[in-house]
Amino acid sequence: MTGERGVAHLVCGRQAKWLVLVLWLVMLFLTAPLAQKLTDAQDNDAASWLPGSAESTQVLKISEDFRPEQIPAIVVYARDGGLTAADRERIAGDVARLERLSGHGIRGDETRGPVYDRRTDPRAAQILVPITMDERGWERIGPAVASVRDGVGEGGDGLAVHITGPGGTSADFAEAFEGIDSTLLLSAMTVVVVMLLITYRSPTLLLVPLLAVICALFTAQALVYLLAEHAGLTVNGQSAGILTVLVFGAGTDYALLLVARYREELRRHADRHEAMALALHRAGPAVLASGATVVLSLLVLLTAEMNSTRGLGPVAAIGVAVALLAMLTLFPALLVVCGRWIFWPVIPHHGAPDPTERGAWARTGRRIARRPRMVWGVTAAVLAICSLGLIQLRAEGIGNADAFTGKPDSITGQEVSARYFPAGSGDPLVVVANQAQAERVGRAVAGTQGVVPESLGLPPGTRASFEGTVLFEATMTAPADSEAAKQTVERVRDAVHAVPDADARVGGGTAALLDMDEATTHDNVLIIPLVLVVVLLILCVLLRALTAPLLLIATVILSFAAALGLSAPAFRYVFGYAGESTDFPLFVFVFLVALGIDYNIFLTTRIREEAARQGTRPGVVTGLAATGAVITSAGLVLAGTFAALGTLPMVAFAEIGFAVALGVLLDTFIVRSVLVTSLFLDVGPRVWWPHRLAREDGAAEVTAPGPGVSRSGG
Repeated sequence: MTGERGVAHLVCGRQAKWLVLVLWLVMLFLTAPLAQKLTDAQDNDAASWLPGSAESTQVLKISEDFRPEQIPAIVVYARDGGLTAADRERIAGDVARLERLSGHGIRGDETRGPVYDRRTDPRAAQILVPITMDERGWERIGPAVASVRDGVGEGGDGLAVHITGPGGTSADFAEAFEGIDSTLLLSAMTVVVVMLLITYRSPTLLLVPLLAVICALFTAQALVYLLAEHAGLTVNGQSAGILTVLVFGAGTDYALLLVARYREELRRHADRHEAMALALHRAGPAVLASGATVVLSLLVLLTAEMNSTRGLGPVAAIGVAVALLAMLTLFPALLVVCGRWIFWPVIPHHGAPDPTERGAWARTGRRIARRPRMVWGVTAAVLAICSLGLIQLRAEGIGNADAFTGKPDSITGQEVSARYFPAGSGDPLVVVANQAQAERVGRAVAGTQGVVPESLGLPPGTRASFEGTVLFEATMTAPADSEAAKQTVERVRDAVHAVPDADARVGGGTAALLDMDEATTHDNVLIIPLVLVVVLLILCVLLRALTAPLLLIATVILSFAAALGLSAPAFRYVFGYAGESTDFPLFVFVFLVALGIDYNIFLTTRIREEAARQGTRPGVVTGLAATGAVITSAGLVLAGTFAALGTLPMVAFAEIGFAVALGVLLDTFIVRSVLVTSLFLDVGPRVWWPHRLAREDGAAEVTAPGPGVSRSGG
């Protein structure tokens, strides 16, 4: 028996379990304080998202030589009937107060304005308050804008007062990210508790995986924090949020699968240590392969141009790797320490019958086995029809006005400002060029369609030149986050690049958005095929076959297309979202393929185990019966944890959460249970080609057919 359980006894042996428990307690004691510092290590400024080689990133670095990096908060005043004398007096008083402000990076002495709209009876005015951004800029943007709001007060009596511009919008983004870790932690924990109660039907058992997952999360967060502080790893609010979801989702999935096999072995063995050792020995390789698939797929993101995407790869991979380690060591040790009573009130007693042989999934497998070709043909056709919804996908980026699930004050202010001032005011183009060609570059910028010519100039508080380089700004006529503004940036770049010896470059907020879109398009084309290759290779090694991995990859691609095809119309017509971020397809693909393939690994490894004993087609039915319930539960948990992203007030998170949750449900209930099962039944032993099981399986199948399993593929 020792040979069968391999090294599993090192985790769950009579003495080893206590050593494992002590080691994890020490780990938790050391890592919990560091995990709390992860929020402080987040870098959410523009450079942390942009590709380092982008033109806008270069301009951002050069502009630091001219002045500290600043973003303006813009106070907008508007009255439909025209500003009154009292309004003008109030605005003048607000300017005086703002000029005296300091702290949180506010440069009150550089306050500009008021600037009134060009009507003879002005209806709106703007005041621009610069806020210095440095390594702590993201932390203090919220307090800075709050200080500005305290200085100007609220509107009233028909006068609207809003704080907008890049500063106001950044403050609203900061507020949305604030508490993201605690919000997602509570949401994911709630989902996991509810699903474990439904799955285990035991109020005591759910505490064990929950404790193991929390230990894994703290450890992963501590490791990410240390790498961010000492190894230059880029961590932002997005990657930190996804880390929490992945650890909870993947960790709980692995726990469910191990518990299911542990239950089986407890019915067969009186000694719980022996039962756990065998459960780990038999289910551990599939869990390890699944975790390795996710980790390696996430590490492919290191090839991305986008800093944020490249940083997400190791952050998420660390989370999954730590969750895998915890579920293969701490979780089994805790279960063995607790004993059988932890399953109360449904305790698996030694000698009890295996319910999977007469369960719903066993009946489902036998029904599919009657006409597998028709089943997979109809299922594939339905999924292909669902994929047609991809024509509704608009993954071209989300403007600030559409980035929030609600409507914060900065967005309202942006709309009010656009009615009276050039829409791009407050977020100008930033152009740097050689001083000798500055005049020609300036003419080229001013003469470009979409630029307000008279806005061209040197920002206040900026040095005129530095080491032979000049910097100036220009306002665009279109909103800075619009497609029209991006086209203006392209035209300006073409114009200034054509000036000989100017070495001119164009940056600013709109240019950064354009560069991010181009980098993400490159990443989509590169990373998606690489992830498929990684997953295919792991499946080939694990199953020691080629046919089965190719079939599984095809089903995952179809599942991904169907998930996007159903999500896109839902975003348009149910949720009313304007579009998707450019990295939306990439993130959904990576999570669905890397995580969705888990369930196929759990199913197919069990099928292969059974096929070696009784033949492929009977083994398919047995494998589905043995794994159906637990994989379904795992899929519900993973879908629920990703759906928790919808609790954040940001459209990009909500869309990723919805699409991944929907894709996981499709994969769990349709692709894995129906499509893969029917394909394997139809192809039969040839599914293991070129392994010898494809040739030897036939004899076993004739001598030991499963109940109700057809020997033909049709």
